[in-house]
Amino acid sequence: MPSIFEATAGKLIGPTNGGSVTQATNKSTAVTLNTESGVITTNNAALADAAEVTFQVNNDKVTATDVPQIAIASGGTAGAYLATVSAVAAGSFKVSISNVSGGALSEAIVINFVVSKASSS
Repeated sequence: MPSIFEATAGKLIGPTNGGSVTQATNKSTAVTLNTESGVITTNNAALADAAEVTFQVNNDKVTATDVPQIAIASGGTAGAYLATVSAVAAGSFKVSISNVSGGALSEAIVINFVVSKASSS
């Protein structure tokens, strides 16, 4: 297997099964996506300035020792949101989104995620 330094363009290193899901109802509604990586599109419900909301991602690929990583990909005003993984459990992780824009926003945010496997010892 090539090292990360030997990887060339067009060759993926990491999870190769992914998917996408769109959040229903509001930004605190749980979603389910049972893949090692994927794209979550949040609901476009309003989020007040300085407000934070948390939603659960149900995912049977996640164990309690894994490290889910997320990144805001698009959909929202640049620099207006902070997104973090706020909890990890067997079968799920939680995503917290904060509005740091200075005003209320009603945008559907696109969040990419990948689950890195970790050891418990």
